[in-house]
Amino acid sequence: MCFRLVKGIEAAPPSHLERLLDQAPSPNTAGPPFVVTNRLVLSVAVPMTLAYLTTPLIGVVDTAVVGQLGSAALLGGLAGGAVVFDVVFSTFNSLRSSTTGLVAQAHGRGEPEEEQATVMRSLAAALGIGILLMLLTPAVAALGVWFIDPAPDVAEAMRAYIEIRMLAAPLTLINFSVLGYLLGRGEGGLGLALQFLLNGANIALSILLGLKLGWGLEGVAWGTVGGELLAAAAGIALLTRRFSGARRLPLARIFDVADIARMLALNGDIMIRSFSLLAAFALFTRQGAQLGTVTLAANAILINFFLVAGYFLDGFATAAEQLAGRAVGARYEPAFRRAVWLTSLWGFALAGVAAAVLLIFGEAFVGLLTTAPEVRELAIAFLPWAALTAVSGVLAFQMDGVFIGATWSRDMRNMMLLSLAIFVLWLIVAGDDFGNHGLWAAIHIFLVARGLSLLAMLPKRARETFA
Repeated sequence: MCFRLVKGIEAAPPSHLERLLDQAPSPNTAGPPFVVTNRLVLSVAVPMTLAYLTTPLIGVVDTAVVGQLGSAALLGGLAGGAVVFDVVFSTFNSLRSSTTGLVAQAHGRGEPEEEQATVMRSLAAALGIGILLMLLTPAVAALGVWFIDPAPDVAEAMRAYIEIRMLAAPLTLINFSVLGYLLGRGEGGLGLALQFLLNGANIALSILLGLKLGWGLEGVAWGTVGGELLAAAAGIALLTRRFSGARRLPLARIFDVADIARMLALNGDIMIRSFSLLAAFALFTRQGAQLGTVTLAANAILINFFLVAGYFLDGFATAAEQLAGRAVGARYEPAFRRAVWLTSLWGFALAGVAAAVLLIFGEAFVGLLTTAPEVRELAIAFLPWAALTAVSGVLAFQMDGVFIGATWSRDMRNMMLLSLAIFVLWLIVAGDDFGNHGLWAAIHIFLVARGLSLLAMLPKRARETFA
């Protein structure tokens, strides 16, 4: 069998992924060995799948709250504002990703003090960047409206939404850092608890403020700010309690120049990757806006279905991050190989389940999210495109997880830029000819290109890392 498995790991039939990985050399067992099993994968993936599934529910609930107002302009404003917010903050989700990878590798090496130093560096960066983003709110709102270029009433709603949500910038980034630390250690249960607090409070406050108190779109935005505040307070309290009995780290250790340079380089690559990813979806939203307000609103509903499927898969991508990073830190190749294989196998299985659920129940979900008949009709017509994104995107999710955990950030950045170029080329060459069908086809092409390009790079990087 092409995978050289450690004792106690169950056998599995060879796959194309395994054959690619088999180009790497014999295992390096210089570090502490550990066994990767289905149970270990699920111990990280299941809690985080549940946690991540609550994240798109925020978008679903927000869309439902605003959708009950019966205004396509407000739905468009929510969609455009959410895209701008995601472009800004998902770009800085590099703090979460880099913290996960670095903590996982320190955990694999058995260095708890380096785990603590890593999260302290991440929190300092989160606070500084968050305050800067708050100060730049007017510029961010203006740039977002210019880029999306919506109708005047949609633009007004966008500005109101962005200006409120950006108040949570430092809190959002702090939550990224805390979650990254927990995931790097494989503590999926604690990560789940914090995400439930964050997203549950967000949903409850959005319903309370947006519908019950009649604040509308602004109430939805304030609900998000409240959820971020509660989660950040809980996360800081957790870290304070955990590190209270540990040896106090000197500032020189926390702000070590070499370690900071490594973190910044890793963050920079992941930021470019994240920005490119969000740029693709921002272009998707912009092109939808050019097709009319109804198309923009219908796509806003359907993109939530993609996010539901994506976050469903993200639990196993997170397991790939933690286990691949831990294996790289321990310099233990069998665990790395097994982590890639098992997390990908589970990811593909669940992608099929997610697509089937959305195809079967998607029409009912659309009916729950909007009362506007023209928006509902168009969303149902394009439902299959959104449902099948789970299948076309699963490999991209899994390879991202592996490359983040292994901190092979340069390859991830470069392959994302390549995929974005392919996406834009499709829009230029064929996008206008197929309307909204062409727009959704571009998303599928983009996802497939990401997954296959990273998979092609995997054998070389595994060979170099474990040589």
